[in-house]
Amino acid sequence: MIATPALALAARAPAPSTPLGSFESSAVAWASWATLMSFVGLVALALVVAAPANAVGDRAERLVRGRLAWAAVAAGVLAFPAVLSHHARSASGYDFGSAWRALFDGSNAGLLAGLETVLPPIGALILLPVAVRRVLPKPLATGLWTAGLVLGAVALGATNFPAKRPADLGLGVFQTFMWMLHLMGAGVWIGGLVGLVVLGLRSGLDSAFWSAAIRRFAAAAMGCVAAILLSGLFLYWEHVDGPSQLFTTMYGRVLGVKLVLFGGLLVLGAVNQFWMHPRIDALRAAGEDRPLRTILVRRFPLVVGVEVAVVLALVFVAQFLHGSARNQAYQADLVKQGTAPHGKLPTLPQKQVSASTWIEGTAETAAVLVVAIGGYRFSGRLARRRSTPAQSSSAA
Repeated sequence: MIATPALALAARAPAPSTPLGSFESSAVAWASWATLMSFVGLVALALVVAAPANAVGDRAERLVRGRLAWAAVAAGVLAFPAVLSHHARSASGYDFGSAWRALFDGSNAGLLAGLETVLPPIGALILLPVAVRRVLPKPLATGLWTAGLVLGAVALGATNFPAKRPADLGLGVFQTFMWMLHLMGAGVWIGGLVGLVVLGLRSGLDSAFWSAAIRRFAAAAMGCVAAILLSGLFLYWEHVDGPSQLFTTMYGRVLGVKLVLFGGLLVLGAVNQFWMHPRIDALRAAGEDRPLRTILVRRFPLVVGVEVAVVLALVFVAQFLHGSARNQAYQADLVKQGTAPHGKLPTLPQKQVSASTWIEGTAETAAVLVVAIGGYRFSGRLARRRSTPAQSSSAA
C-alpha cells in the first residue's frame, strides 16, 4: 500500500504535547503556592478578627494574636525554601546556586523572583515580635500585621506579574489585573481557612468570639469568592473555546477537576454560611450554658478542616494546568487532518476583546456581585431570625 503525501505528513507530524508535568515538579510548585497563600491569608485573617478578639477580652486577644502570628511566621519561613526550590527545579534536578544567583540579577525576571523568594521570610521576621511578646501596643501590632500583609501580597503578586512589556498593553494590563485578583482572592480565602483551623483546635474561645469573627470572615470570604469567580470566568474565556473542550483536551479535563473541587468548596461554604453560622449566632444570643453550643463550636473546625483539605487539593490540581484548551484542540486538529508542519506545532493568537465581550463581562460581574451580596445579607437575616427566639427563651 502506497502512503499518500497527506498520510505521510500526518505520520511525521509530532503529536500534541501532554500538558501534565512530573509529579515532583507539581508538588514543589504546590508547596510554594500553598505557603505564599497561607502567609497572606493568615495575616489578613488576623486583621479581620482583631476587633472581635479585643471585644471579648485580653486573654482572647493574646490567644488569637499569638496563634495566628506563629502560624504566619511558620508559613513565611517555609515559603523561602519552597519558592527557591521551585525556581531551582529543572529537568536535570535542582540547581540552587544558579537559582540564588538569578535573584535580583538586574533583569525584571530576577527582580520578580527575588521579591517572591525573600519577602515572605522578611514578613515572618517582622511578625516575630507579635508572636513572642505577650503585651504589645495595639497600634504597633496593627502596623506590623499591615506591613506583613503588604510584603506577602507583593510576593504573591510577583509570581505572575509579567517580566516583559506585553505587545497589547491594554489587554496585558487587564490580564495582569485579573491574575492579581485571582491570586489575592485565593490567598486570603485559603490562608483564612487555615487560620480558622488553627484557632479552632483546642481553641479556648467562646461563642461570643466565634459569632463575630465568623461573620467578619464570611464577608471577606464572600469577596474572595466573587474575585475568584470573576477572574476565573475571564481566564476560562481566554483559554477555552466552549464547554466541549473541557472533555476533549487535557487542559479542559484538569480544569474540570478543578471546577468540581471548587464547586465542593462552595457547597461547604454554603453549609457554614446558611446553616452553622446562624446557629452559632443563635446560641450566643441564648446564653453560654446550652450543650448544643459545644457541639457546634467543635463541629465548625472540623468542617473548615475539610474545606482546607479540599482547597489544598485544588491548588495541587492547578499545577497541572499548562498551555490552553484552545491550542491543544487546534494542534490535535492539525495532526488529525495531516496538515501539521514539521517541528514545533503552531499556536492560536490571543483572543481579541470586542464590544460583546465587554457587555458579557459586565453582566457576569453584576450577576456575581448580586449573588455574593444577596447571599451574605440572607445569611445575616437568617441568623437574626434564629437569634430572636433564642433571646426570648433565654430571657424567660
